[in-house]
Amino acid sequence: MKQKFTPVVAHVAAWLLFFSLVLGFAIRMPNSGGDTTSRVFSVPFLIFSSVFLFLFYANYFLLFPRLYLRKKYFLYIAIGLVLFTGVYTLRPFEKVIRGLSPREQGHRPQMREGEEQRRFMSGPRDSLYAPPQGGPREGRRPPGMSNREHPTDIVSIILFVTVWSLSTAICVIREWKRTESRVMQAEADKANAELSFLKAQINPHFLFNTLNNIYSLAVTKNENTAESIMKLSNIMRYVTDDVTEDYVSLENEIECLRDYIDLQRLRLGKKMTVSFIVEGQAAGKKIAPLILMNFIENVFKYGISSHEESVIEIKLSAQDDHIRFFCRNRLFEAKTSSDRAGIGVKNTRQRLQRLYPDRHFLNITTDDGFYTVQLTLQV
Repeated sequence: MKQKFTPVVAHVAAWLLFFSLVLGFAIRMPNSGGDTTSRVFSVPFLIFSSVFLFLFYANYFLLFPRLYLRKKYFLYIAIGLVLFTGVYTLRPFEKVIRGLSPREQGHRPQMREGEEQRRFMSGPRDSLYAPPQGGPREGRRPPGMSNREHPTDIVSIILFVTVWSLSTAICVIREWKRTESRVMQAEADKANAELSFLKAQINPHFLFNTLNNIYSLAVTKNENTAESIMKLSNIMRYVTDDVTEDYVSLENEIECLRDYIDLQRLRLGKKMTVSFIVEGQAAGKKIAPLILMNFIENVFKYGISSHEESVIEIKLSAQDDHIRFFCRNRLFEAKTSSDRAGIGVKNTRQRLQRLYPDRHFLNITTDDGFYTVQLTLQV
């Protein structure tokens, strides 16, 4: 409501200032008379105000948006020239000046007794008060009349150009803002579509790997199969209910990570040692869903061996204004693949760029035979 009210106040204030300047200029003209109220409500001033109000808003609401913006340039220019001719002919500013003059109101300034007679006797014979005998000659203007019976009202022309240009400029700025808003909305819609597509890729990828793990347990008739199915049920509930949002509760994300890590522990048994540490206060914080899950997936995909013991370190720290994630696993040559930076990590990088622009730091290294991920998110 406030945003809609502000332009109205600005328009009213601008017009009050404009008409005050014109009225003040007219009042300072020589021989101006009458009180302020009579000047404001005089017919010439009301005509002047109506003319320029009409010119501004006709161009602002009608001519520019419906003609110029629709590329009807010839009609727009033609109507503009017609309006210019009307102002040139009507001369509204000149009428304001004349309307405020006592002489135009039907009376002359008071003179002292005998002053008018002396002026008549001493003035030139061809003055306005003492016309020459015999009247004006044929073909000549009466003496005392200006050589230009209808002088050009330069001020009205200048005001026409100013008001027309100002309304056009405001329209251009308004359309530029609308275009910019539409572009930004289109970019936001595109980003949301890309995020939805990326999450649609991530979720089946994640569930596919988890189902493979449970299948392995079922084939070996592992006693933990039922518990694994329950863990998967919790994960699927989280994925279908919460992941539809761009940001989810950090606590729920951590619970999903715990369930996934427990599934991996059930599958891999004693050959794998997992250290999962959560520090800080996760309550009340938000995070993009499945951002961390992709890195943990890769840890269990490439950081274990069927012949050697595997040690996996995962640490999550939630501070006041940031979240730090760290994971590290040993690299096994047999497991090394170009898919390491495949769809999971690639999509995670894209989502980080979209959801945490200039608010994240991601560093992935493979030094000393370890695959290490360090991620910091500003929340």
